[in-house]
Amino acid sequence: MMTSMIAGTLLSIAPYALADVVVIVNPANSSTVDNETVKRIFLGKEKKFPGGTAATPINQKGDAATRNQFDEKVLERNSSQISAYWSKLVFTGKGTPPKEVADDAAAVAAVAADPSAISYVDSSAVTDAVKVISAQ
Repeated sequence: MMTSMIAGTLLSIAPYALADVVVIVNPANSSTVDNETVKRIFLGKEKKFPGGTAATPINQKGDAATRNQFDEKVLERNSSQISAYWSKLVFTGKGTPPKEVADDAAAVAAVAADPSAISYVDSSAVTDAVKVISAQ
């Protein structure tokens, strides 16, 4: 009984665990961006892409599965640590967190509409309107 309950629980979370998060930019963006630069942009430590053009990070809402995976794999912190990090920067006047959108589709639309935008989505949400620059 307990084994089947555990197996059922694992099966119900498997799609989230197996999802691949990819970082996306506007197709007009020709910058080469590594994961360390992505991390710096999303933590507010870098405001530009390596080529010198402005970088506008776009997060997904805090409860999104894609956001949680991005926070853990790319930013190397859990979502509550990221929230605390930004709370401190906002409180001290040293930073403003990235704009948030509702989901993968909204992230794709925002990046497609803004040449300076950078975001992340589940790999299954990628369209021709954006360019993948790194995968986790």
